[in-house]
Amino acid sequence: MSTVESSAHCVAPAAPPLVQPGSFLTLHYRMAGPDGADIINTFGGKPATLSLGTGELSPAIEQRLLGLAEGTRTQFELAAGEAFGERNPDLVQWVARKLLNELGDPDEQYQVGDVVQFPTPDGMGQYAGAVQQVQEGEKGRQAVQFDFNHPLAGQPVVFEVHVIGVL
Repeated sequence: MSTVESSAHCVAPAAPPLVQPGSFLTLHYRMAGPDGADIINTFGGKPATLSLGTGELSPAIEQRLLGLAEGTRTQFELAAGEAFGERNPDLVQWVARKLLNELGDPDEQYQVGDVVQFPTPDGMGQYAGAVQQVQEGEKGRQAVQFDFNHPLAGQPVVFEVHVIGVL
């Protein structure tokens, strides 16, 4: 008579992947300013996908994501200025209307609070400025004051994240 031996192999489940520099992530996230109001919130819709180290998130936020396991849901607070730097008064600048006309629509009417996209000097990207003041004057002598600081510069930020996938 022959006997058949069976051996059950116990395989430990693989540890979930961890967020590392250069990781490609699928995640839901919410960022809120000091008043608690959402600045961005993907939890109600399609998750975001991004690669760490490409500038899609601030370096301080990326640092907080490093080492998180796939499936983690957490929240952290960043102190004033930590997420997007301190406010820099040199980034509040007047731009002549003549230059604005060359870069965009000459008939554009700028209002305080408007956010305007500008091309980078190399033409390969863009940056934004928020209108602070509009100076009226003779035609061609008008100017618009822009704040090129990040809107959350110098502000505390709450960042909530659910790491869905790590590649």
